[in-house]
Amino acid sequence: MAAHDIEAIEVDRTKHVFIEFSDGVTAKFDLAPLRLACPCAECNSRRQKGTSVSIMAETKPDEVAITEAAMAGNWGLNLDWNDGHSTGIYAFENMRRWIDEFIVEAHVTRPDGPS
Repeated sequence: MAAHDIEAIEVDRTKHVFIEFSDGVTAKFDLAPLRLACPCAECNSRRQKGTSVSIMAETKPDEVAITEAAMAGNWGLNLDWNDGHSTGIYAFENMRRWIDEFIVEAHVTRPDGPS
């Protein structure tokens, strides 16, 4: 079993995405940072050019919401956002790397204590 294997997922469409990894690590991603971290080609291109990925997530983070959420196989989540964006698939392996390497802000708890 890999560290990025998932035990549980909770999607609160107006607040957060919670993931429990198989090694006991949990992460709660607030929606605005998760939207800004969208891994799709369009958002990656915008980040490389220094342009906005989501004006809403940058200026009105409390208004960011998920309109649809679905599993992408057993390896990730497909999230549709209320700013109209819907092409990013959030791979669990990437999400685990994001919290382990402090790339995306999340509320993380590890079996040996909070991080």
